[in-house]
Amino acid sequence: MPKTKLDARLSAQQNAARYFDEAKKWRSKAEGARKAIAETESKLAKTSDFVEISRPKIRLKETREKKWFEKFHYFTTSGGFLVVAGKDAKSNELLVARHMEPSDLFMHADITGAPATIVKDGQKAGEGDLKEASQFSACYSSAWKNGLHAVDVYAAKPEQVSKQSHGEFVGKGGFMIYGERRWFRNVPLKLVLFAKDGRAFAAPLLSGVSGAVLSPGRKGKKAIAEVLAKRLAVTADELMQLVPGDSDLKQEK
Repeated sequence: MPKTKLDARLSAQQNAARYFDEAKKWRSKAEGARKAIAETESKLAKTSDFVEISRPKIRLKETREKKWFEKFHYFTTSGGFLVVAGKDAKSNELLVARHMEPSDLFMHADITGAPATIVKDGQKAGEGDLKEASQFSACYSSAWKNGLHAVDVYAAKPEQVSKQSHGEFVGKGGFMIYGERRWFRNVPLKLVLFAKDGRAFAAPLLSGVSGAVLSPGRKGKKAIAEVLAKRLAVTADELMQLVPGDSDLKQEK
């Protein structure tokens, strides 16, 4: 309650009467406020029994931890061997330096501008798996961008692969191969794009997977990606990362 100042012009009895009137006024206001609060609480209690509060459904996006090889081009052969290929000079270096192991097999198209390709546990792989890997390596080489339809690919063991040539280091992304190589001649450049679990993938035609078959051609990467995005229900951006270069789109196999 606010303080009431005494009026010197009034007598003590008059000041007391004035103070009493003000006290009654504030007491009445406080009682009115209490009644209003009580009525509001009562209404809320009644309506809460009938009103269902609608809460928006929050759809959490599932986060998936990526595997190390998803930084590169990759696929799994029909025999279950993981094949990983670099995307550029930097990733070629990274792939060989960090991920090539003694039991693997190194592959490379016989052309300048080709990805370092590793077949994990590749020394145990059969002829069919290695042919699939050689085709995958060939597809992501400069042979595709140059409009070639076939290129030779070789394989070597990890101990044959070196960054030195006559005591000097080879340029970034390049390697020297010492000793006998295993050759896969006239490997056809044919790549299959397909979707699985809402994600886009690429694999060589020899792997036997079903999807849209690409070969070197005249239609730009963006145009190919936009056509296939609708067909495969994935984003064009995803597909752009997988298309090696200008292509012809064949019928799905």
